[in-house]
Amino acid sequence: MEAFIFLLYVVPFLLMVYGACMLFIRPPRKVLLASLLGGLVMGIVNLLVDLVAYGSHWWHYVFVQSGLHNPNDFQVQFTNLFLKSLNVLHVALPFYLTPIFIYGSLGYLLIWRFWTSKARWISWVLLAGIPLFSIYRDISGGITNGSYQVWENVPASVVATIVMWLVAFFAGFALFWWQARNTPFVVEQADEEPKRAVASKHAPTISK
Repeated sequence: MEAFIFLLYVVPFLLMVYGACMLFIRPPRKVLLASLLGGLVMGIVNLLVDLVAYGSHWWHYVFVQSGLHNPNDFQVQFTNLFLKSLNVLHVALPFYLTPIFIYGSLGYLLIWRFWTSKARWISWVLLAGIPLFSIYRDISGGITNGSYQVWENVPASVVATIVMWLVAFFAGFALFWWQARNTPFVVEQADEEPKRAVASKHAPTISK
């Protein structure tokens, strides 16, 4: 996938999914900020490991120039700016939006959402599934050359990928849970109270 397509199509879609899920979960501000902080920890760990991997020749990122038909000046400049940042920093900065918002913040909020419900098993599935899925995706993509990463040292990359995702996910979750564990999810009943008040007002009374 070209850099331009990822920036202008994938990133907005991820943010739309995140926003829609926030409307469903409706977390308190404290819990939302805690999830974003946990997601930020996950993104920073990913960034640091990518920098170490580049310096140690484990893997590096490769993007191709935009291949869109007749791109306008803004599209070309936007893509070139991203590619220049990639050449200078050697990391793909927009990539870290996914662990911050999706695997981090949204994943933590879903775990929190179902933790005190009858569907608590969903929280356990997410706790194990998110890091395992991330590990499998990166390893399979690196081995088959099906991702943006080009692996130069496969054994070291496999070990680094496993350690990175376990540390990133559970370090972010530990920070999130430390701040959100005392704020359980509560189903909003704002619409039910007025109905009960109206029903009681019009309920028949028995007089002596």
